[in-house]
Amino acid sequence: MSVGHGGGFGMTAPRVLVTGAAGYLGSQLVAALAAAPDVARRPAVTVATDVRDVPLADRRAGVDYVVIDVRAPEFAALLRERSIDTVVHLAAIVTPDAAMRRETMHSVDVLGTRNVVDACVAAGVRRIVVTSSGAAYGYHADNPAWIDEDQPLRGNPEFAYADHKRQVEEMLAGARREQPQLQQVVLRVGTILGATTSNQITALFEKPVLIAVRGSPSPFVFVWDQDVVGAIEHAIFGGPQGAYNLAGDGALTIDEIARRLGKRCIALPASLLRGALAVLKALSLSRYGPEQVNFLRYRPVLSNRRLKQDFGYVPKLSSEQVFELFRTVHGLGPR
Repeated sequence: MSVGHGGGFGMTAPRVLVTGAAGYLGSQLVAALAAAPDVARRPAVTVATDVRDVPLADRRAGVDYVVIDVRAPEFAALLRERSIDTVVHLAAIVTPDAAMRRETMHSVDVLGTRNVVDACVAAGVRRIVVTSSGAAYGYHADNPAWIDEDQPLRGNPEFAYADHKRQVEEMLAGARREQPQLQQVVLRVGTILGATTSNQITALFEKPVLIAVRGSPSPFVFVWDQDVVGAIEHAIFGGPQGAYNLAGDGALTIDEIARRLGKRCIALPASLLRGALAVLKALSLSRYGPEQVNFLRYRPVLSNRRLKQDFGYVPKLSSEQVFELFRTVHGLGPR
């Protein structure tokens, strides 16, 4: 079942701490908070934390930058020192390097989140905003055409990211029962796209030929990176508690994406793709194995109805519009 709603914060400007603040999304959120033209939409305090130090040239005026690991036992003390009442937890390992072990990813994604939540409880934080993922629903053959927040979170054991997001959400559900005073906003984010996005998904679009799984439309539901920032800001400044899918309207199939890019799309049998990927990974010619077939074949397509109706945030760009923005900026496909 979806999580219940709760009220906002009143008139006091929030004191915000962001984890993963040096990352792609975190740096954009911190910049938006620091530059908010409306003083009423600007935190009283913004603390940007990450394991990486942010160069002086990239720092924003009025932001307190702190180097700390989300697994650090000192996290609660930092929250107390800065009198933080709102935590935005973005820190996660999305695209690990080939040498990173599953245990390391789990310690950051799951145990790190547990440490942040425990620190919030110990320090009396009022609200935590967590970016989860549509991947928490999992890549399964029986996924409905459109997934809403009532669908079970099943993840996939073979996908570290999906499996860890499922575990994180189970842990958060326990915290809601045991620590109801800590308000939660959980955003299950779709595939993020923006003018500067560069990741394993966008790498697929830049290849000379797109590969699809025969018999699957492989739909992609996109969300503009600035809409993710906007939804988080809405959560910081009193949007209702709950778990919400965060995605633009509509979806694009892999064939539609190929047409927009002016590229061929070759649909191969799932068995052939699995075999090829197994061989390539065994020869260390690919970081991806046969499990990636289901990643393409059974993509969860997120319904954003509750995001708009219940949470009160309407994405500015649809899946189609943000893909066109990305395509145009990167000079892909016909003009």
